[in-house]
Amino acid sequence: MSDDHKPQPPNLDLIQMVQNARMLHDNDAIPSKVSSVYWIECKRQGDDPAPTARSGEFRVTTRVQDVDALWARIKAATESGELGYKAKVSTRPAADKQHPDARLICIRTYDADDSADLARIEAKLRDLGIDGELPYIRDSK
Repeated sequence: MSDDHKPQPPNLDLIQMVQNARMLHDNDAIPSKVSSVYWIECKRQGDDPAPTARSGEFRVTTRVQDVDALWARIKAATESGELGYKAKVSTRPAADKQHPDARLICIRTYDADDSADLARIEAKLRDLGIDGELPYIRDSK
């Protein structure tokens, strides 16, 4: 096989540039006002441990009329290190939701086996006003 046809390694600099541009867009985005992307994300600031192969997420279902205020609280708590390493909010209804006003917020965690961290995050989510169902989904079994 000639060198022209060998798979090239990913351009990590380009990937990082795209991710940084996306985070700049997402920084000021308001979920109920965005329709050009499906998700808006925020990340914890600072050096944090990388997610393990056992990562997962808490899922918060809300409605379009409540999503902006709830996202602002979750975004601030995520960025300040009070929640997981990342959070994201849907800007359109989730495919499995029947109601067109349904929105989903996911709070990503490093390790589903770290029960103390999960309890800490769940308690903070409750402090932020989330009551009712708060499912946790592991990425892998």
